[in-house]
Amino acid sequence: MSDRVAVNLTGPAKTMLSTLYLKALDADFERPVLGDRFAKDAIARIDYDWDELGIGGAWAPVCTVRTAQYDIWARRFLATNPRCTVVHLGCGLDARVFRLDPGPDVQWYDVDFPEVIALREQVYPSRPGYHLFPTSATDPSWLDRIPADRPVLFLAEGISMYLTEDQGIELLRHVVEHFPSGQLQIDFFNWLAIKSQKSQTLVRNSGSTLYWAVNSPEKVLSRVPGLRLRESATFFDASTFARVSARFRAVKRAARLAPALRKALQYHVYEFGPDR
Repeated sequence: MSDRVAVNLTGPAKTMLSTLYLKALDADFERPVLGDRFAKDAIARIDYDWDELGIGGAWAPVCTVRTAQYDIWARRFLATNPRCTVVHLGCGLDARVFRLDPGPDVQWYDVDFPEVIALREQVYPSRPGYHLFPTSATDPSWLDRIPADRPVLFLAEGISMYLTEDQGIELLRHVVEHFPSGQLQIDFFNWLAIKSQKSQTLVRNSGSTLYWAVNSPEKVLSRVPGLRLRESATFFDASTFARVSARFRAVKRAARLAPALRKALQYHVYEFGPDR
């Protein structure tokens, strides 16, 4: 295909190719966890040797369980806040805005590195109320460009671990200070996941380094004033884990004997603003 889009990414930005590919593989499963047909369409548009990633469909639940769980939580927020702002930080090539298809009163911002946003513009169409922000998450000025006139859903999936703790805390404080109310939906690696990063195929292949470990919601609550924990889950107890293969269910049984492993991948939802 002469119109396929070439890519040349390194570091954290490159990890989005792996997650996109795994979502596309999942879409072909007899019992998919996420079932993202947009991911399948996206990899068909990209000129890349996907075999070079060195990963297969067996790894798909590592990202699809998380993404499917955050889709559930995001839909819930949109249902109760039909007029809101969504900030999807570190969006990569995830098609959440298309999967969820938010209503006409939602202003949606997909935020990522400039080279990632440039790729998104070639792979995905635009839509009403949809904005692309090409910036690093650690640039302190980008958030102030988003109007603070409505509740916000701040989604940060698969990005916290690439930040230092100080960078991450500063970012979350900025969100809480900038918007009147809303939710932070964000995932974390605990100390074991950070310490074992060299054994993680997705991280190793991208040449990235992981920094920020969060072992429980209390660590975030203690450093970001104004937050309230709404709910939390781990990879193994997320509601979407029930969709995985028997192989991963066996891993869950083994993880019961290793608390640090059981809590390695954490999914958190926080609220701020008036307590309704």
